Amino acid sequence: MQINADLRQPALVDSAALDWIASPMAGVERRMLERDGGEVARATSLVRYAPGSAFSPHRHDEGEEFLVLDGVFSDETGDFPRGHYVRNPPGSRHTPSSAPGATILVKLRQMPPEEAAPVRIDTTDPGLWRERAPGWSEALLFSAPWEQVDMIRLAAGIESAEQAYPRGVEIFVVEGSITRDGATLGAGTWLRLPAGSRLALASADGALLYRKSGHLPAAA
Repeated sequence: MQINADLRQPALVDSAALDWIASPMAGVERRMLERDGGEVARATSLVRYAPGSAFSPHRHDEGEEFLVLDGVFSDETGDFPRGHYVRNPPGSRHTPSSAPGATILVKLRQMPPEEAAPVRIDTTDPGLWRERAPGWSEALLFSAPWEQVDMIRLAAGIESAEQAYPRGVEIFVVEGSITRDGATLGAGTWLRLPAGSRLALASADGALLYRKSGHLPAAA
């Protein structure tokens, strides 16, 4: 299966317009944003756990990264409510579940073997956030030579200057909306821009964003 699989091409998906697709485990469904492979695949998806559902024990040979968008996600390492950010490095194992139900933004098989340490961060912690400019705050979640991940909070009415992304960028709108080229991108929208892109962010009503940058291949 290939969905937005060419990482050298831009992609834009309104996940709210996608159907939920059943996974092999009862009560666990997916909205696929990006996928290259079969059931074991390089993937970016929204995954929804029904209350009381669980996934079978499994190993992440090339790592897993996720942000809890709603509910509470659980595994052997703890319970992670809305706003928690987790990285499970290559070779890690777990048994995911959710007692009350949960929705997560998850990225699979996208880590290099050099990444070895797990990450557990509560992005709602005020101590994480730094004001970058008036109306623009950031919380750094992960930084390594191969990528950087952060959260961005935009105040209503902000219009930023363009930023260059020599090695590409992904944006997921967690809350609110942003404007790009005159179009409004609401909550649940996923945007990927390839290496060498530039992006200006504007928001009429304010927004909370997940951003990953520096991880996409150079232009051919």
